[in-house]
Amino acid sequence: MARSRWWLAAFALVGVALLVGVFVLIGRDEQQPTERPGPPGRGPLTVVGLGDSTMSGEGAGDYTADTDGRNGNWCHRSPNASVHHVTVTSIVKSVNLACSGAPSGQVALGDVKQWTEPSQAQQLAQLVKNHRVSAVVVAVGANDDPHFSRLISECFTSWFMDDGDPCSERIKDDWQSRIDKMVPKVVGALEDIKKVLRGAGYDREDYELVLQSYAAPIGPDIPENLRNLNGCPFRTEDLRWVKDTGATSLSAGLRQAASEAGARFLDLSRAGDGHEACSGGRDASGEWFTRFTVQWDDLTDAERATHAIQESFHPNAAGHEQFGRCLSEFLTTNDESAACLEGEDGNLHAAPSVLAQSRG
Repeated sequence: MARSRWWLAAFALVGVALLVGVFVLIGRDEQQPTERPGPPGRGPLTVVGLGDSTMSGEGAGDYTADTDGRNGNWCHRSPNASVHHVTVTSIVKSVNLACSGAPSGQVALGDVKQWTEPSQAQQLAQLVKNHRVSAVVVAVGANDDPHFSRLISECFTSWFMDDGDPCSERIKDDWQSRIDKMVPKVVGALEDIKKVLRGAGYDREDYELVLQSYAAPIGPDIPENLRNLNGCPFRTEDLRWVKDTGATSLSAGLRQAASEAGARFLDLSRAGDGHEACSGGRDASGEWFTRFTVQWDDLTDAERATHAIQESFHPNAAGHEQFGRCLSEFLTTNDESAACLEGEDGNLHAAPSVLAQSRG
C-alpha cells in the first residue's frame, strides 16, 4: 500500500510539473510580439490609385459629377478606371484619388493644386484614418517636363501643316533631357507617399507601392483613311515616334524613378500594341484607346468648351479593364518589375520585364 501511495504521489508531482510548464510556455507566448496581420488601423483593405489621367480614368467615361467640371474640377475620375478593376484576394475596396493632368508636385505633399484639388498625398493621409491601405498604384510623370499629352496635341496640330517638319523632329532635340528632369520629381512624389504612410504607423512591408508607365495610345499601323479628323489626324512619322521612342524612353525614365524610390515598376509601354486608337479600322471594338473625340454638347457651354476634346487619345473603358487585369496579376507576385503584354487569350498579362525588352 505504501509503495502505491508513493507512485500516486510521484504521478501527481509529474502532472503538476507538466501543468506548470504549460502555463509558463503560454505566458511566454503572450509576452512575445505577434506578427501584425497587414496594414494597421481600421477599415477595409484598400487599393488606392494616385496620379494623372491614365489613373483617374480619362477616356473611360461616366465621370463622377464632382470631377466632370463642377466648380472647375476636371479631374475626370471614372468608375471604369483601372484601379477599380483590381481583383486581389483580401482587398475589398478601391479608391481613386488621381486627377487628370496632375504633375508630380500635386501627387506629392505641398501646395500644388490640380483642377481645384489639393495634394493627393494629403488626401491619402485622410484616407488612412478609416481605410487599411494594402497597395498604392501611381501613374505620374508625363505631365512634368516631358509634357507627353501636350506633345501629342502638338503632333495633332502638325498634321494640318503639310509644309512643316513632323513635330517629332522638334521633340527629339531635348526629349531625353526632359525625361532626366522628370525623374527626381517622380521620386519625390513616391517618397512623400511613403512618408504619409510611415506617419500613419505603416511599416514598409505593410503595403505595396507600384509605379506604372504609359502605353502608347497611337501607332503607325492604322488605315490611311483614318489619319484625319474622323479618327487619328497624325503624320506617320509622328505616329511611329510616339510608339517606338516616346513611350518606351518615358518608361525607361520611370523605371529609374521606381528603382530610386524603392517602388515596384509596371511597364505599360507595349501594353497597347495592336489595340491603339484607329488600329481597328472600321471596327473600333478591339481598340483600347479613344480616337479623336469631341463632346459636341460641351461646345455650347463656354465653361466646358475648352474641355470638349479632353478625352481624346486616352485609354477607354476596355483599356482600363485590361490594365486593371494586368495590375492584379502583378500585385499577386513578388516580382520587382513586370510588363503588361498581350497573351494568347487576347488579354494583358504581367510578364517579366526582360521579355518586354526583347520584344521591343
